[in-house]
Amino acid sequence: MSAPANPPAPPAPPARPVAWADPQRQAAFARWLDLIGGRHGVLPATLRAASADASFRRYLRVDAAPAGSLIVMDAPPQQEDCRPFVAVARLMAQAGLNVPRVLEWDEALGFMLLDDLGTQTMIEAVDPADAALNQPLYLRALDALLAWQAASRPGVLPAYDRALLARELALFPDWYLERHKGVKVEGRLRETLDGLFNLIIDHNLATPTVYVHRDFMPRNLMIPADPAEPRLGVLDFQDAVQGPITYDIASLMRDAFLSWDEEFVLDITVRYWQRALKAGLPVDRDFGEFYRGVEWMGLQRHLKVAGIFARLTLRDGKPRYLADAPRFIGYIRATAARYRELTPLLRLIDDVEGTQAVTGYAFGRV
Repeated sequence: MSAPANPPAPPAPPARPVAWADPQRQAAFARWLDLIGGRHGVLPATLRAASADASFRRYLRVDAAPAGSLIVMDAPPQQEDCRPFVAVARLMAQAGLNVPRVLEWDEALGFMLLDDLGTQTMIEAVDPADAALNQPLYLRALDALLAWQAASRPGVLPAYDRALLARELALFPDWYLERHKGVKVEGRLRETLDGLFNLIIDHNLATPTVYVHRDFMPRNLMIPADPAEPRLGVLDFQDAVQGPITYDIASLMRDAFLSWDEEFVLDITVRYWQRALKAGLPVDRDFGEFYRGVEWMGLQRHLKVAGIFARLTLRDGKPRYLADAPRFIGYIRATAARYRELTPLLRLIDDVEGTQAVTGYAFGRV
């Protein structure tokens, strides 16, 4: 399939200066950049902030001679282990994905020099007002996802096992309910949640496994600067695991920062399922069963992310994340309303949020 023309990139925002909370780390960075910069034509005076994520990592952009730019990852080793990033980047490159090469890495200091995959994320190129216009972009996202899953080999990545699923689900009562909403999770409520969480985990562990990006969404996909490059760039992959094949398609279509009507969600999910079947990937041959699996996997992710967004606000001082929590509560309510076994979860959410039980099912924009 020929690549559709990329939408024009927005004007570059003004450069943001690089601030350092630790003068010693700033001095160490300057020495490191001076040491490795000559090998890559780095122009230190052009260093500016590029982006930050929900962890302790941040990204800087620096121009390089004779043309172009590079990315610097600043990941304090006390808080961030960069080894998974390096290992998964290698795996993805071997699978044919468009991922940044690691050009330099000081493991002890937590500084890394990477290819720059561009300045425009997929979410910035999406038209939220007209789902159909975005189908070509989402099909390119499926290209990357299917290539990643097709490369799966057992025993390479950590397992997305019961213990990890349980730890993630615990974020919802610990941070969203107790710390954000002030709800004491004890007694009958604790028993109800434990039963629901075991049910969700059982459903998801019954799903065949592949390589899972674990945050495969438009904010982590990049529009290539080169219009001849058909592959979207893939970022933020360091938490990859071997897990349910339903996870990444659920992440893509039930986005943390963007919601679609169910018609578009179904359209892209069906296209993914058809291509996965043709590629011999372990999806259920019955689309209805597969879609139910996607919903149950999405539910686990939505509960986890609601907890993470509360923690980012209350512990880490990043309130912009919690502003998107209502989107996840909407996803949770929609799925809980569809399955009788999840009625207690729907009642809990409606009680906590002061909402009423839904009478239909849709992925309406939140």
